Amino acid sequence: MNGIIPSLNTPFSKNGALDIPSLRKLVQHTISSGCSGMLGLAVAGEYETLTFKEKSTFIEVVSDENNGKLPLIISVTSAKDETTLELSKLAKVCGAIGICVQIRNDVALSDNIRFLKDLSQTSPEIIMVQDLDWSGDGLDLESIMALFNEIDKFTWLKIETKKAGPKYSAVKAMTKDKLKVCGGWAVTQLLDALDREVDAFIPTGMEFLYNKIYKQYHIGNHDLARELFYKLLPVLNFSNQHIDVSIRFFKDLRFKEGLFASSFCRNKKAIFDNTQAKEAKFLLKLVDDLSKEYL
Repeated sequence: MNGIIPSLNTPFSKNGALDIPSLRKLVQHTISSGCSGMLGLAVAGEYETLTFKEKSTFIEVVSDENNGKLPLIISVTSAKDETTLELSKLAKVCGAIGICVQIRNDVALSDNIRFLKDLSQTSPEIIMVQDLDWSGDGLDLESIMALFNEIDKFTWLKIETKKAGPKYSAVKAMTKDKLKVCGGWAVTQLLDALDREVDAFIPTGMEFLYNKIYKQYHIGNHDLARELFYKLLPVLNFSNQHIDVSIRFFKDLRFKEGLFASSFCRNKKAIFDNTQAKEAKFLLKLVDDLSKEYL
C-alpha cells in the first residue's frame, strides 16, 4: 500500500441523507486517480455523525464499487467497543484488507492490548492503529513497541501528532522498518515525510496532485515534486487550520469537481464565515488550475 491512500469524505444529499450515487463516484475517482488504497469512515468522513446502519451501508457500497481494485481500510473507531468489533467483522466480510482504530487514552496499556487482541480475532489481516493527538505527542514510543510486540496484526501506525516527522523516524528505527508508518493531518510536512521514507500518506481530496508529487519524488524528480508542493501549500495552510475547516473545504471541492451532488456537512461546526468563504473560493480555483497545469 505504499503511496497515497486518501481518506474518503462521506457524501450527503441536500437534506442530509447518505448519498449512495455520489459515494460510488468518489470510489471510482479514487481508483482512476492512481491511488494505492483508500480509507473510509475516518474523521474526514464525519464518522461520528453516522448511525451504525449508515456505516454498514457505507462499507458495503464502497466494497462493492471498489470490487477489489484497491486495498480498502475501514476506520472502526467507536465510543462502544461492541460497535468497533461489529464494524470490524463487517469490514472483513466485505473484503477490506484492514481496519483503522484509535485506541483509548483513558485506560491502561494492558487494557488496550487486551482489546486489540480481541479485535484481531475477527478483524481483517491489517490493524492500523491511529495515533491521533491534535495538540500533543500522542502514544509514547514504549507503548507503541509494546503493542507491536503483542499484536501480530498491528502492522501499520497512522501518526497524527505534533512533531510527526521525528516520530515517523523513531518508530521505523525501533521496529527496524517492520511497523509501517503513515501520516495524514501532517500533510503540510509531506516532503519531510517523504525524506523520512514514510510508507504511505492519507490526505483528503486532491488525489491527482498528491499522486503527482509522490510519484515524481520517487522517480527522482525532487525539484518538480517540491515545485508542485509549494504551489499547493496555500491550500493546505488554509484547510489545515482546523479539522472543521478541512471538512468544509473538501466537501466544497468534491461538489465543485462534480463528484458530490451536494456539499452538505453533518458536522455543524464545519462552516465558513464570509472572509473564509471568499478565500476558499480562490483556493478552490487554485486546485482546479493546478490540476490542469500538471495533468
